[in-house]
Amino acid sequence: MIYGYIRVSTDKQTVENQRFEIQKYAKKSNLRIDQWIEETISGTIAPDKRNLGKLIEKTKSQDIIVCSELSRLGRNIFMIMSILNKLMESNVSVYTVKEGYRLGDDLTSKVLAFAFSISAEIERELISQRTREALRRRKAEGRTLGHPKGKKNSHVKLTGQEEKIRSLLAFGYSKAKISKELKVCPATLYNFIKNGSL
Repeated sequence: MIYGYIRVSTDKQTVENQRFEIQKYAKKSNLRIDQWIEETISGTIAPDKRNLGKLIEKTKSQDIIVCSELSRLGRNIFMIMSILNKLMESNVSVYTVKEGYRLGDDLTSKVLAFAFSISAEIERELISQRTREALRRRKAEGRTLGHPKGKKNSHVKLTGQEEKIRSLLAFGYSKAKISKELKVCPATLYNFIKNGSL
């Protein structure tokens, strides 16, 4: 199946421009759009709350999604890369009209997947580095490191959930919804992120 995906942020914008661009591209590329998916919603909204989420769930191996540009998928790079990563894992290709990308089982896609994994690794290393620097600074100031004796670590509940939290944030979930999902109070999640544990 080949899907044409169109998203506009406001009612004032028209889907027709994107439809025209995609149709023109499809004709030039000898593609036939089997189904159109349209929505008027902000790209900052989590994919699972959009028609895009439903589309991602129903796509099968060898399917193609054609959109006017990558920014139609989401408004931040982590969300877009998470979406692309999920689609590539399902062997679904994404074609973009403006950038001319054909992201699927090719070298460009593998580079993109590598970029996604390396960016996540860099982020983890930066967090670790910031934590080490903060600990060194506290030690130099003569402050006692660690929790006071007898005080329970309030972050134990979220230890090991870092990747899940990052993914949910990348998909646009609110911190309140994530804390509900992980069965902790919002303050625990906020402190977990604020203290550099994520």
